[in-house]
Amino acid sequence: MSKIKAVSLFCGCGGTDVGLMGGFDFLGNQYKENNIEIVLANDIEPSAIKILEENFGCETFTGDIRSLDYEKIPEHDILTGGFPCQSFSIVAQNPPRLGIKDSKGELFFEMCKILRKKKPLVFVAENVKGILSANNKKAFPLIIEEFEKSGYYVKWDILNSANFGVPQKRERVFIVGFKNKESFDKFNFPKTKTENPATLSEVIFKEVDIESKYYFSEKAVLGMKKSNKLMNKGRAQNIEKPCNTVGAHLAKVSLNSTDPVLCIDGNYRRFTPREVARIQSFPDSFKLIGSDSSQYKALGNAIPPVVFWHLTQEIIKAL
Repeated sequence: MSKIKAVSLFCGCGGTDVGLMGGFDFLGNQYKENNIEIVLANDIEPSAIKILEENFGCETFTGDIRSLDYEKIPEHDILTGGFPCQSFSIVAQNPPRLGIKDSKGELFFEMCKILRKKKPLVFVAENVKGILSANNKKAFPLIIEEFEKSGYYVKWDILNSANFGVPQKRERVFIVGFKNKESFDKFNFPKTKTENPATLSEVIFKEVDIESKYYFSEKAVLGMKKSNKLMNKGRAQNIEKPCNTVGAHLAKVSLNSTDPVLCIDGNYRRFTPREVARIQSFPDSFKLIGSDSSQYKALGNAIPPVVFWHLTQEIIKAL
């Protein structure tokens, strides 16, 4: 049986692609290999593409999707794309969310152009939950309509990573469209797979050198406590629960931000890149290269592989 071919847009370091291809272990669970081949992966961030290339042997295009020659995109069955979310994120209040009025927010149109040109069997688009309310709730219906006008029957749902064995509370909107009505009718989004969510204690290192760069200074801790006695910032995580959402700016995390941090024996530290990879459900076999800063950014932007694997199972069934 010939492999299902996939093109991965806005691929980052490859969370989507790990999930698409399968064949990995995470927290003692095996995620079987899928009969899928990545024929092209694209992202604008060179450091993210380098991580992907370290793990995959597919053709890549590094650069703005608008400069990609669509004539040269290989024929494919599945098109995926976690199109840029900064314009839609509720975290991005300064500047305020611009949604589809922002050039980054318009990049989903490029996915639509490719759908019209290449006509794959199915597409998957992903974005933050804030996309639902962007532009006074006008952006999302426009996006759905544009995908439908591209010739697809479209469904969408919100998936929380913590419901699928990922040690992270991460809600994301997934949009799935099928060219064929019969496949569309067969498709259902995956349901909660576990009643006992994975926890941070299962993925963090038991010991990290207290002198390492990952610990915050005593001055930083004192400053946080003076400015914020109620700890509504510098959110120290309960390691017996899933982590709060990790983001792309973990390299710049501070104790006066809302990013998740750890408090171990009274000492505060940020996550190491490998811990972030685990929080996102990347297997330990996934290679990380480049600076900590570039790894944090790529991993924080990624789609959790385990979530995408479960979604892929449902797509394969429908096809």
